[in-house]
Amino acid sequence: MEAYIYDHVRTPRGKGRPDGALHEVTSVEMVTQLLKALRERNDLDTALLDDVIIGMAQPVGEQGGVLARAAVLQAGYAQTVAGQQIHRFCATGLDAVSLIAAQVHAGMIQAGIGGGVESMSRTVMGYDSGAWTSDPAVAFANYYAPQGIGADMIATLDGYSRTDVDNFAVESQYRAAAAWAEGRFKRSIVPVKDVMGEVLLDHDEHMRPGTTVESMAKLKPAFEGFGKGGFEAVAKARYPEIEELNYVHHGGNSSGIVDGSGIVLVGSKEFGVKAGLKPRGRIRSYANIGSEPTIMLTAPAAVSEKALKAGGMTKDDIDLWELNEAFASVVLRYMRDMNIPHDKINVNGGAIAMGHPLGATGAMILGTVLDELERRDLETGLITLCAANGLGTAAIIERV
Repeated sequence: MEAYIYDHVRTPRGKGRPDGALHEVTSVEMVTQLLKALRERNDLDTALLDDVIIGMAQPVGEQGGVLARAAVLQAGYAQTVAGQQIHRFCATGLDAVSLIAAQVHAGMIQAGIGGGVESMSRTVMGYDSGAWTSDPAVAFANYYAPQGIGADMIATLDGYSRTDVDNFAVESQYRAAAAWAEGRFKRSIVPVKDVMGEVLLDHDEHMRPGTTVESMAKLKPAFEGFGKGGFEAVAKARYPEIEELNYVHHGGNSSGIVDGSGIVLVGSKEFGVKAGLKPRGRIRSYANIGSEPTIMLTAPAAVSEKALKAGGMTKDDIDLWELNEAFASVVLRYMRDMNIPHDKINVNGGAIAMGHPLGATGAMILGTVLDELERRDLETGLITLCAANGLGTAAIIERV
């Protein structure tokens, strides 16, 4: 059975700090507003849905308690719609969509919604670290180091200079600004409102379109303190070929800390007929993988190859590529490993410019690729993300 994409929506991304536009909005409220918008714009009979899977990278506090089910009920969906909460670090939002697709492919459900949410201003990154970072026995055995150290390890091993990563970051800002100026996201953005119904945010708040390589040169490396505090020794122990770590990443060439949510409606052909909806695309394949956990950011190439194999495709079958811009060096290595020209990947900018609301990003960028395939009259897109502890996820979509 085929799994079709019928629609997707996302919130704008708000700065993930107390003075950000979305700080007053809880994660469940962000998802609730998206669920309502999806229902209204599709005149959707929610009783036709089987499940809603929402993930986040920090499933604690107000982001815990199977948030998906709370949002389903808060949005006034049929009470028969189930809810599930998942967590695969930054891979979560895309994985949630793939899990809905897998159930549709297996014939176990007719339709569902997958996506993610993260309020980084309200739920602090690292609250749920667990044994991986907090148990010395586990951390020592796996040569644990923070992600920023991994990004600088990639730059060191691959020879990417500060200028290389800053140039990539500036291009991300340029592309995001152009995409917004041309209204490329307009169809899919749901402005977030306050309790009085007033719009709090209708655009990605994190962008800095005036950024230049010269202005970035003034920023100090963000992770040197971690390195000199002990993690450089960990990196050298795992990779003895490293003589000195090259600290090139900072806030301007790393993904932005933001609040946001995104969801995707996936269902069978039969669901579309019953709901009176035409599919916009289909999910051809998806895959997850683990990679070396000290660097932890190198899984995208391997998981992309796995997804291509699962779909019976090669890289030449892909028209557009989208890799979450966790750090500039991550995308530079991916383009090298997959032999992808820069004009085919992240064509509307990425998380360096617009921000990375951890658990939501995967669903957001799948929607971005679908919109762009339609805009350019292209056929296929591959979406992938690296994730903490060496995880990676990918999915391939096709227009219908």
